[in-house]
Amino acid sequence: MQHINTTITDRNLEQSTTISLKREPACFAYLCARAISAPVPVDAINLDLASADWYAGRASIWATLDIRSAATNDKPTAVLGFDETFLRPFTRAVLEAATTRSAFRMSVTPGDDHAKPRVIEYITGDSKPLAEIVLTPHDHVILVSAVLEDGEPEETLFQLPRTDSFLRAFAKMTHQADQALKDTIAEMEKLARRRQAAA
Repeated sequence: MQHINTTITDRNLEQSTTISLKREPACFAYLCARAISAPVPVDAINLDLASADWYAGRASIWATLDIRSAATNDKPTAVLGFDETFLRPFTRAVLEAATTRSAFRMSVTPGDDHAKPRVIEYITGDSKPLAEIVLTPHDHVILVSAVLEDGEPEETLFQLPRTDSFLRAFAKMTHQADQALKDTIAEMEKLARRRQAAA
């Protein structure tokens, strides 16, 4: 029987996507009223690959946007979890909000009622799926907010800098991460085809 190697390449997103915010305008997370923790300064952000699996017969991945803060001993804390379709439109929304100085509403509702959530927030501790993210630019930061429940006001989840240096670094980081996520899915599909052919 032919042995099929099922190991997926470790692309180490956490290490390759870390952006320090220490020289950027002060940003904070846990700003929503129902948060389980007090607001904390964000000293760095990074992306991390949380899981790679199969869903509804196709390869699927789940990644997180993590923050690090000296207030929590630089321990990574996930603020958003998302699937492989989220990163590119989110980056475009951040850049559009920053450059047009207008609020940008980004829909993240799944394609049908039975589909798994595309984005989940981890700020409140309830891990709630999001239907819409709102990015509101200010002079130095962009507020990332969401409506957590129908009929409720928007809740600010965290902030990102609005400086040219951060936006360039963020666009580069998310482009490389998006490619890494796509490469992971392609590798999963390739391994599945090999396994099917060997069966």
